Amino acid sequence: MDIVVRGPEPTEAERLSVDAVLGPPESAWSGGQRDLQREGRIALLGGSDARSLRHRLLPVLHAVQDRFGWLPPGALAYVSKRLTIPPAEVHGVATFYHLFSMNGGAPVHVHVCDDIACRHLGGLGLLADLKKRHSGSKTVEIHPSPCLGLCERAPTALVLRSGANPQGCAVGHATADLVASAFVPDSFPDEGMDWLSHAAPQRNHAEADLALLSRVGRCNPLSLEEYKATGGFAGLRNAIELGSEKTIAEVTLAGIVGRGGAAFPTGRKWDAVAKSADAERYVVCNADESEPGTFKDRVVMEGDPFALVEGMAIAGLAVGSRKGFLYIRGEYPLAIRRMQHAIDCARQANLLGNNILNSGVSFDIEIRRGAGAYICGEETALFNSIEGQRGEPRNKPPYPVQHGLFNKPTVINNVETLVNMPLILREGGAAFAALGTGASKGRKLFCVSGHVAQPGVYEFIFGITLRQLIEKAGGVSGGRPIQAVLLGGAAGAFVGPEQLDVPLTFEGTRAIGATLGSGVVMVFDDTVDLGDTLLRIAAFFRDESCGQCVPCRVGTTRQEELVHRLRSGATIGTISGEMALLDDIGQVMRDASICGLGHTASSALQSAFKLFGPEIISGGKVEKAHV
Repeated sequence: MDIVVRGPEPTEAERLSVDAVLGPPESAWSGGQRDLQREGRIALLGGSDARSLRHRLLPVLHAVQDRFGWLPPGALAYVSKRLTIPPAEVHGVATFYHLFSMNGGAPVHVHVCDDIACRHLGGLGLLADLKKRHSGSKTVEIHPSPCLGLCERAPTALVLRSGANPQGCAVGHATADLVASAFVPDSFPDEGMDWLSHAAPQRNHAEADLALLSRVGRCNPLSLEEYKATGGFAGLRNAIELGSEKTIAEVTLAGIVGRGGAAFPTGRKWDAVAKSADAERYVVCNADESEPGTFKDRVVMEGDPFALVEGMAIAGLAVGSRKGFLYIRGEYPLAIRRMQHAIDCARQANLLGNNILNSGVSFDIEIRRGAGAYICGEETALFNSIEGQRGEPRNKPPYPVQHGLFNKPTVINNVETLVNMPLILREGGAAFAALGTGASKGRKLFCVSGHVAQPGVYEFIFGITLRQLIEKAGGVSGGRPIQAVLLGGAAGAFVGPEQLDVPLTFEGTRAIGATLGSGVVMVFDDTVDLGDTLLRIAAFFRDESCGQCVPCRVGTTRQEELVHRLRSGATIGTISGEMALLDDIGQVMRDASICGLGHTASSALQSAFKLFGPEIISGGKVEKAHV
């Protein structure tokens, strides 16, 4: 069916921004001029061909946003015509992501983190300062933002500059003046090598036993030669010699499970895809690291990008895939630049692309940039995002190993899981399995933030206790007592000072009703108003629910309303009744939500109330309810 779009015509600049991604239109069907001699009275070129390009929708929207600072109606109409997607669907996708703007405005957008790590370390003050400074400005827009993944350098901001030469810059330890310095073209505060050693504080200690972080802050992340000189791509060469079946056997022997939080055995996942009857398969790296308090994947991509390229190539070889997608959250501009450079260098060195190292194996990687949606960290929502749909999760089964990206068998792993692969293939699965504990093998990266002296990413063999980890991070800032520690991020659980000796393993945290999750360890000293933190967590899940399923859409809203009532003392019925209602809401979301967001939306809140009682919501001042 031909799509007729009525509305503003695109300007020449808007057309060019779209054509820069899609190429010039080939027929009237896809937005070009009709060639009667070539096409006659029927558009022969386009149609299904144009619709097959739907997966380019997100890159096209980014190109328009980068050029103009918003998505002009004329440009969206032209996108609809070029891809033969109904305008309502283009609008539905564009409005799904918070980094896209539908209102004409400023060329500079500043996103200031007001989430649980930054808000207690100056984020709210920074946001207020910037709003006051740029009030009424037509060139700068200030936006509050969920976690930007720079928790070790709180408070933080993301500066996005549109124009003919669009640029993005994340600013750590941000002040209003430092943020303003990032408005200048080609200025990138904190993007040198120095900060990498602070992002991985163990780098400064000679006795540190590092493998995954061994290059971060030491080797130039832009140098392929330096990566090779430290054992880089030896794992890929070994995998090529072993072949698919034996490579998967090594990964299975290693006993590694997913490091994104689900902890599913990686070898079993790879084996299922490798044995698929469908010859077309995909490898997807989930680098949409949006869990508040999580930043390990960002540090790896910025500090050791070639390791991820090698890990994805090993996965591609193992499962027989020719194409991989690296989905990086849009709030990570430096990681995107570093990874694109690493992919380009690897391709030029015949380490990616056709006939890798003359082995007969072909595998390449394409980067896809997210646009600000926590839900796209869920694997099937990520698939939909790549395919040009709204980032809404799919029902399971079928599972990704059967029907994943483009409905093909798909391996999806996060960054930390994949950067373990060069290590496993270089040293052997048995050596990897010998480290750690029975159910938690190998090494783990921990994101330590909050009130600690040396926040950053830490690497330890599974088994270190929470107390030991905090001590390794220099202890609590100012020597103050610990009030609580949040494990696993907003989707995790709070633990108290009496639980600091828990081993940081999958089985250890499970035994105390907590979760290791993505490795978040956020420390709160006794000055923090935990009630404010709980309210922010409730608001976070309400905002980030995709709204597709009723249990999550309604449950997260009712949950936030309930926390507001407790916070203000204006409860409905008794406080014990409100607590029972919160438990009911949480149980319904766990039982009936489509994806993990709803399953875990109440976990941190319920753990805090169980640990401290309902009075924690208002600093011990919860009043008697009034009916």
